[in-house]
Amino acid sequence: MMTIPFFLLTALPLFLSAAAAKHGAPQDLVQSSCLHASYPRLCLRTLSLYSGPANTPRDLAQAAVKVSLSRAQKASNYLKTRVKGKSKKERVALSDCVEQIAESVDELSSTLGELKHLRGETFEFQLSNAQTWVSAALTNEDTCLDGFEGVDGKVKSDVKRKMTNVAKVTSNALYMINRLDDSRGRHQLNP
Repeated sequence: MMTIPFFLLTALPLFLSAAAAKHGAPQDLVQSSCLHASYPRLCLRTLSLYSGPANTPRDLAQAAVKVSLSRAQKASNYLKTRVKGKSKKERVALSDCVEQIAESVDELSSTLGELKHLRGETFEFQLSNAQTWVSAALTNEDTCLDGFEGVDGKVKSDVKRKMTNVAKVTSNALYMINRLDDSRGRHQLNP
């Protein structure tokens, strides 16, 4: 019979639990960060599934913007290729919406670039830019839906479903960006 030294029996569980805790740390950050988001369950679901690194609030804000950007791009492609307005009012509203979502994609892309290069001496300015662009993206998404006022039917319901989804993840992204100012002193901004 093989005997295992007492040291290994006591040290191995400690080592394994430390490794497990370190592995779970990003998940804990996601859970604690999503707790007060506008759409906490959606936040938890989208950011838990995110495959990139999310070890700091900055990583999480970038991940949230990437999710929003991806959803906005998918919505844009969907609206351009799969939705056809029957009436003139539907076609005009759809065209305006495609334009609005394209602006949202640009603003979210700019936000992502700004978040990737946050620096101490320009942090407040860069954070303000990111907040402004994500807020503008949210406004564009709402404006898109406003164009369908007085329109009923499948086109409106398809657009509303897509844009509501994009708006929710964008709202969560704005929440994560707003949290960066609070976490600035607790986490390193520059990798």
